[in-house]
Amino acid sequence: MLHATSLAILATLAASALAAPTPFKAVSHIPQTFKFDVKPRFSASRTPFQELVYTYAKYGWQIIIVDPSNPFASMFGGDDGSSSSIPAPAATTSSAASTETGSADSANTPASAGTPTLTTVTTLVSVVASSTSPATSAATSAANSATTTASGESGKVTASPEKNDSEYLSPVTIGGQALTLDFDTGSADLWVFSSSLPAADSSGHTTFDPSKSSTWQAYQGATWQISYGDGSAADGTVGFDAVTIGGVTVSKQAVELATGVSGSFVQDTQNDGLVGLGFSTINTVQPQPQKTFFENVMPSLALPVFTANLDKDASGTYTFGAIDSTQYTGDIHYTPVDSSNGFWEFPSSSYTIAGGSPTPCTTCSPAIADTGTSLMLIDDDIVTAYYAQVSGSSLDQSQGGYIYPCSATLPSFGVAIGADYTATIPGSALTFAELGDGTCFGGVQSNQGQGIQIYGDVLLRNFFAVFDGGAKRFGVATKA
Repeated sequence: MLHATSLAILATLAASALAAPTPFKAVSHIPQTFKFDVKPRFSASRTPFQELVYTYAKYGWQIIIVDPSNPFASMFGGDDGSSSSIPAPAATTSSAASTETGSADSANTPASAGTPTLTTVTTLVSVVASSTSPATSAATSAANSATTTASGESGKVTASPEKNDSEYLSPVTIGGQALTLDFDTGSADLWVFSSSLPAADSSGHTTFDPSKSSTWQAYQGATWQISYGDGSAADGTVGFDAVTIGGVTVSKQAVELATGVSGSFVQDTQNDGLVGLGFSTINTVQPQPQKTFFENVMPSLALPVFTANLDKDASGTYTFGAIDSTQYTGDIHYTPVDSSNGFWEFPSSSYTIAGGSPTPCTTCSPAIADTGTSLMLIDDDIVTAYYAQVSGSSLDQSQGGYIYPCSATLPSFGVAIGADYTATIPGSALTFAELGDGTCFGGVQSNQGQGIQIYGDVLLRNFFAVFDGGAKRFGVATKA
C-alpha cells in the first residue's frame, strides 16, 4: 500500500521529514493499565456475502462480481463504488484473470439473471508494505511524536458486536467529541467521519469537527487514502488531537479525517470510523506514516500489551497494559509474530476437524489475528476438508461461500497457533449467519489461494486473546 516507486519519491520523503510538525509539549495522564468494553450493533449489518467481500477487499484482493444491473450493489446494497471524492474503478471483466473459485463445477455454473455471483478472486494490490527505506524511517520518526507520560490507575470501555458479530464497536473521544469506532488489529489507521463530508455521506453518523476542538493541529499537506478492490474507499486530510479511550488520553495522536467515503461506509451508520491496532508500517498517511494509538501509549503501560475478550452477541472487553487473570483459565499459549508486513502474523501449519489428530496443511499459509474481520478465511484445502464433514454443505456462488442446512451438526474445528497449540472452536460457534429458508452461512471460508489466512472474530470471540507489542507475540487462552 505504501510503495516507494522511484528515487524522486524517496528524496521527497526525506525532505518532508524536515518539515514535519512540531510535537505538542503537553503531558498526558497515562495509566499503567486501562480497560474498556465493546458493545454490539444489531441493525444495518452486512450480509454474509457483503462481509466476505468486505474482508477480501480489506486486504486488497480483487473480487469480480457478475450482476447484470450493478456489480457494486451486489456487494454493498446499492453502493456504486463512488464517493464524494474517489472515482469508481474501471469495470473489470471476468476474463481478465484466471478463475480461482473453490469448485470448478460451481465456477462454471451460469448465474441466473440479476443474481450476483462471485467468480474470480485475484490479487489486486498487496497490502504488505515494502521494506522501509532510511528516508521513510526518518520521516516517520520525525512526524509521530505523541506525548505520553506518567502512570496511574485503570479505566474501562465496552466493545459491542453488530448483528452476526460483523464488528465490535467502542466509544472514543477525539478533541472532546465522542464517536463510535471499530477496533481493528488488521489495519493501522485511525480515521473518522468528519464535518468536511457532504451531508449525504455523513447522514446518520456522528462526525468529528476539528473547528470545535481547542487541541486540534492540522498536519499541513498530509493526506491518507484507503482503497479496496471492490471500489469501497475513504480518503482525506490529517491532523493531531487528543484521543481518549477508556479514560486514557494521548495528547498528540494522528487522526485521519474522511473527506471522501464510498457508499459502503456511508450505509454503516453505527460506525463512525476505525482505530487501527496493527503496526504503523501499513499506516497510509503520506508523506509520513503515523503511529497507532497503541504504539503511542505502549511505553507508558505497566505491560506493553493489550488483550481482547470478545463475546458472541454480547459486550466484550479490551484491556491495555495488563493481562487480567480473571478473564481466562489455564495457560496462555504464545507464538512469535512477524510484524514486518504490518500485521499480527504468525505460523499456522496444521488443523483439526471433529477433535481428530492435527493434520498438516498443504499450503500452510501464515495467519493474521484480526479483530476487524468477522470471518475466518483459510487455505482452500482446509476449507474443502472441513465442509466435506458437514452434511448437506455446498459452495454457493451466489452467497460467495459455503452454506449448509441450519439443522446440520457442525464438527469442531481447530487451527494451530504457532508450533505447539491448537485453538479449537466448537461446531456450535462456527455458523456466521442464517440466510433464511433453513440455510446457514459458515464462518469458515476460503482465502482463495491468497497466501495468507485471516483469523477473525469467529476464532477470537472463543478465546482470550493477548497482543504483546513488547515481545512481539500473540497468545490465546481458554476464557474464564
